[in-house]
Amino acid sequence: MTLIAFLRHGPTEWNREKRLQGRHDLPLLEESRAWLAGRRLPPPFAGAKALVSPLRRARETAAALGLEGAEPTASLIEMDFGAFEGRRLSDLRAELGDGLKENEARGLDFRPPGGESPREVQARLARWLAEAARQDGPLLAVTHKGVMRCLLTLAYGWDMTGRQPVRLDWTALQVFRLDGAGRPEPHRINLPLLPR
Repeated sequence: MTLIAFLRHGPTEWNREKRLQGRHDLPLLEESRAWLAGRRLPPPFAGAKALVSPLRRARETAAALGLEGAEPTASLIEMDFGAFEGRRLSDLRAELGDGLKENEARGLDFRPPGGESPREVQARLARWLAEAARQDGPLLAVTHKGVMRCLLTLAYGWDMTGRQPVRLDWTALQVFRLDGAGRPEPHRINLPLLPR
């Protein structure tokens, strides 16, 4: 079994404004960098091989934690929100009404105009997890909320309708065991980063 921990990037200006970021490449807030610089990874992830989404906010998160050698990994990139990027979900719901409600009710098959569905993210993540399961030692993946929600679909059989199966602390590690085929099983949810 391979042990893998997932960490969401630190907050950006668009996170603060509750905007959908998707592939828009924003930097971390200064306070995010400062908070991360005061944290360290708990064992056994302090010396783990680190992989990171190629987007700036994830790379800056890894760097602030001292993971200078983190390997950019395209499979960890955020979901493409297409025409919804930069928009607030509350504004989209007010503007699009029942159309957006019907789209959201599709769960894994929700698709923003010109964007990617969670099912597509789930598929690329599942392929990557199958490769990751062949690695020796623990792994750390610095990624995005959309990717981590798709991880929950694989680990819990959640179809993205109804409540998320577990409440995640976005500042903590989400630790999973991968079987030989890369199927994730929850191991330790909300494992906090440690103070330096």
